[in-house]
Amino acid sequence: MLTVNCQKIASVVLSVFTLCLGAAENPVWQKSFPDPTTWRAPDGTWRATSTAMKILKSADFTHWTDTGRRIFNADDWKRIHRKWRCVWAPDAFKIGDRYLMYVALVNSAEDSAIAVFSSKSAEGPFTDGRIITRSRDTGIRDTIDPEVVRDNRDGKLWLFFGSIGKIHRVGLSPDGMSLVPGARYEHMAGLPADGKGDPMRQKVFEGAYLHRRGGWWYLFASKGCYWNHTYAIVVGRARTLDGPFLDRKGRRMTDGFATTVLSSKKDDIHFGPGHNGEIVTIGGRDYIPYHCHVSGDNPTARPLFVSRLVWDASGWPKIVSGN
Repeated sequence: MLTVNCQKIASVVLSVFTLCLGAAENPVWQKSFPDPTTWRAPDGTWRATSTAMKILKSADFTHWTDTGRRIFNADDWKRIHRKWRCVWAPDAFKIGDRYLMYVALVNSAEDSAIAVFSSKSAEGPFTDGRIITRSRDTGIRDTIDPEVVRDNRDGKLWLFFGSIGKIHRVGLSPDGMSLVPGARYEHMAGLPADGKGDPMRQKVFEGAYLHRRGGWWYLFASKGCYWNHTYAIVVGRARTLDGPFLDRKGRRMTDGFATTVLSSKKDDIHFGPGHNGEIVTIGGRDYIPYHCHVSGDNPTARPLFVSRLVWDASGWPKIVSGN
């Protein structure tokens, strides 16, 4: 992994999830692959990358191979690391014929930023990097975990991001390469960390991912301590991207509430489900990628999992095993 000793170390625990897309079982990629994001190539195959920075390829979203490519070329990687200790949580987004890659650049919670890089190829490398927002300018701690989404109403682009400084959104320019003039930061989910330990972390959300279905926008996030079994995937929903996003009981995500989608217990073999990527539909069924620890493995490793996502009669998601 290129971000040795700098990656976020997540941990949580869940019972074994077997995915029956083809003959694959979780994890679908055995090596560490935290904070996954996926996108389609022109030939219809899938690409995936993560905090590991390597680019994987799959024809069925289940069986993955290493393309041998990385997000950045060697020279750009060196330039990035002259100024930044760590690179985390990429998010892929396509505008026109351009593939964009948003990443978190981190020196500390107080000195963190989100930058965007671009490529005309689905394979990268992603170049022409520029910082979009930085914590030293905004005062928003942990300016990390970018997620870019297009509003279905007016086509505007929004950047969702954050963690211990709360999840915010801010408007992006039409080309996705900068903020809109007069951009305003809006609190969308989670509470700020208060330094009192684990209980507060249950209301600190990160790893935002937006998904539209059935007239709702779903805001997926991760809560808890990323280094232990309290980490879990949660969700809230709203009719528009403006929010407010509410949990199943009607409580606001801005007050630290969310509905749990996937969690784990202290002694589970698989633990630490978190930071899910793009939900994809294959054969009429929805699948969700995320990372998760495997008990007994390298404690910092978070392999790639893919599981089926189903929706109940009220439109709330649940991760299940099997197909």
